Amino acid sequence: MGKFRDSVDAKALRFALGFPVLLAVAFVVSASLLRPDLPEPLAIRWTADGGASFAPFGAYVGWGAALVVACGWLVLLQAVPLNRPVLMRRIMMGAGLFLALFITTVLAAGMVGQAGLADARDSHVDAIVLASGSGAAVALGVIMAFVYKADRQWSPDDDRALQSAIARELDPELAADTIRFWVHARSSVFVMIGIGSLFPAALLAIAVPWLGAVLVLVAALAAAFLFARVTADRAGLKVLVAGVVPVMDVPAGAIATAAASDLKAADYGGWGYRHHRGTAALLVSSGPAVVVRKTDGGRLAVSGGSQATAARLADVLTRVAERARRSGPTSAAGQPPS
Repeated sequence: MGKFRDSVDAKALRFALGFPVLLAVAFVVSASLLRPDLPEPLAIRWTADGGASFAPFGAYVGWGAALVVACGWLVLLQAVPLNRPVLMRRIMMGAGLFLALFITTVLAAGMVGQAGLADARDSHVDAIVLASGSGAAVALGVIMAFVYKADRQWSPDDDRALQSAIARELDPELAADTIRFWVHARSSVFVMIGIGSLFPAALLAIAVPWLGAVLVLVAALAAAFLFARVTADRAGLKVLVAGVVPVMDVPAGAIATAAASDLKAADYGGWGYRHHRGTAALLVSSGPAVVVRKTDGGRLAVSGGSQATAARLADVLTRVAERARRSGPTSAAGQPPS
């Protein structure tokens, strides 16, 4: 998977896959709005003697949308591989955009030309829609070919990776002073939450659907709060419930001691985030955890996942706290803040 990501332009790939699909969806929605004014069936080909070939509305729209997606993918995906010449990739990106828009224009012109008629044999392709849509397709295709940057681009991720690499070179001990991991409750807990919520929600949904949905949402939130992201580095300790809600942020200089221990969640108020007898705790289960004593006398307890992870977290926090006391406040990179 890593080799595939390194061989393609990720942004171009997302555009090549997404644009034709969104364009086809827009065509289907627009055709549905126009349907009351269209005859049934629709003409798909006209002959010189006034005859025509026909197709049902669903087939016309369905096959038309599929043609937009298929042709768009066929051409736009040629601009995705990084090993192809830059000029070729630009041309393919512009041509793919033009082709998808042009096919949509032709399909739309055929429908608009039949609007308001009882018999599709009296219809024609709407010249105004065809001309304006084709002109726009050509213009947008040319613009895309010029503005698309097919060469490799330096991204914010590259900046962060470069800064991290420089920091590691300047300070080889930086990696040892950093630990990040997830902790979560045992699988049996999530099974219990599911059984205790989904079955009652299914029964409630028969009489009050919205109440059943609320019960499922509450259960999902409860399960999310039994996940936590723990990060310890030279800046200190951070704990985020569900990976997004910050509940603990302790600077390294505020840590007095940190020790790994086996804790019972009931002794700290139960699972999840709790304040119990002067201790802030984030315990997703009973078992390995780290108890942190702060310089102001406060205490924290954080689940450690496994005994080895809890021991390493305690070791990192002890080491960064000692470093902070020796050298004063430092940044995560180990350099004095500017």
